[in-house]
Amino acid sequence: MTTQTPTLRTVAGIINSVETLEGAGFLVRRPFPKSSFSEFDPFLLLDELGPVNLQPGQAKGAPDHPHRGFETVSYILDGRLEHQDSVGHAGLLNPGDVQWMTAGAGVVHSEMPEAEFTRTGGRLHGIQLWVNLPQQDKMIAPRYQEIPSAQIPVAQTKDGSVTVRVIAGAALGAKAVIETRTPIIYLHFTLQPGASLVQPVPKAYNAFTYVLDGSGLFGTGQERGEDGQMVIFAPDGEEVAIANPADAAQPLDLLLIAGVPLNEPVVRYGPFVMNTEAEILQAIDDYRNGRMGQIHA
Repeated sequence: MTTQTPTLRTVAGIINSVETLEGAGFLVRRPFPKSSFSEFDPFLLLDELGPVNLQPGQAKGAPDHPHRGFETVSYILDGRLEHQDSVGHAGLLNPGDVQWMTAGAGVVHSEMPEAEFTRTGGRLHGIQLWVNLPQQDKMIAPRYQEIPSAQIPVAQTKDGSVTVRVIAGAALGAKAVIETRTPIIYLHFTLQPGASLVQPVPKAYNAFTYVLDGSGLFGTGQERGEDGQMVIFAPDGEEVAIANPADAAQPLDLLLIAGVPLNEPVVRYGPFVMNTEAEILQAIDDYRNGRMGQIHA
């Protein structure tokens, strides 16, 4: 009996972010969706908010807005956000916290800077990822998983040159505490100058990295990815290679995100993502007629 050696993935492409305004007028960097690249099954959107240093009173958020048919993953790196929804859920996200919200059949949601943070100002930095739900799960009851920073598993290599926060999946012997509807990997790596890593990613997963800070080398060809770029890996291997050059002036900070594609029709209209036009029209009607509820102050 022979065992196959895992193969390293090549880089299939590098996507630049575009800057766009969201919510009440805050700026995000977005590699997708955009006109030339709409989705990366099972992922629908990736937004990087900031990093930005806000003056007192300058912070803006996303007032009441609906969701149906997918999940939103909010990961706060700096700053504090308050959120509440139409099913009576409310909370505060602090630096390092993760909220994995399964919108399912529908929820009206708001995400606003925390009042004291708005008053004082400060550094704001966060990531929001949209994960599509399979057809069978699109109308399930809304669910929240809120994981405070202290409960996010953290691991590092023996020499301390690579650190990972494990939001979904597993890395360096640490396993996530979050449950996902479909198989997902969501890892936040920091590589010191001269560090490298090889992370297992099953061939069935679509995989990409998003560079938060620094500049790294990716894949078998050691292709360079910069701050604000999305590096897409081809589905031609079972591992991804990432390195921070020895002459780098700073650590390489990035997200490695991967998931099993759903291979289902995607029909989207703003905050609604379903499988057919009729389901989108139904979602709009349900929202307009209050069937997703409303947020009570």
